[in-house]
Formats: sequence, structure tokens, C-alpha cells
Amino acid sequence: MENTETTKKTKTARKPNAAFMKTMTPSADLAAVIGNNPVARTEAVKLMWDYIKANNLQNPNNKRNILADNKLSKVFGKNEVTMFELTGLIGKHLN
Repeated sequence: MENTETTKKTKTARKPNAAFMKTMTPSADLAAVIGNNPVARTEAVKLMWDYIKANNLQNPNNKRNILADNKLSKVFGKNEVTMFELTGLIGKHLN
């Protein structure tokens, strides 16, 4: 019988994906929400969540849904989106 502790693979540290860390310029509609400084995709999502929470835009009945105000409706293209749609919609506004 082999000792399972010695046969386990050692974990290597995860390296961040360079595509997510690349700074991109937000569109005019997205810049109205998160500012016009170039940001990484992950930072854009974080800033968007900061805006959503600061303006109390989560649906009170279903916290996974985000209600769009005037600024967000230009980014989303509709009045309500799920948090899972958020990153895809933000990605369309980053160049």
C-alpha cells in the first residue's frame, strides 16, 4: 500500500489571465457610470457593482437581478438584467 500523502500532486499558484488584466477604455455610456479612465475588465465589474450598491439598484425581491436607472439602461439596453449577464454586457462597452 502506498501512502496517499506522498502521491498527491502539489498545487501551483494560479497565474492571473492576462486578458482580464489588460486595461481597456470604456464607452461613453459605461464611462458615465464607472468613469472614463482605462480599467481592466475585472476592475470595471467591481466599479459597476460599487455603483449598483451605492444606488440601491438590486431588485429587492430577487437580489440576483439589477434594476437599471437612466445611466445603466444605456449600458444594459433593457430595464433589468441578471448578475450573470452583467459581465457580458460590460464587455461590449470596453475597447
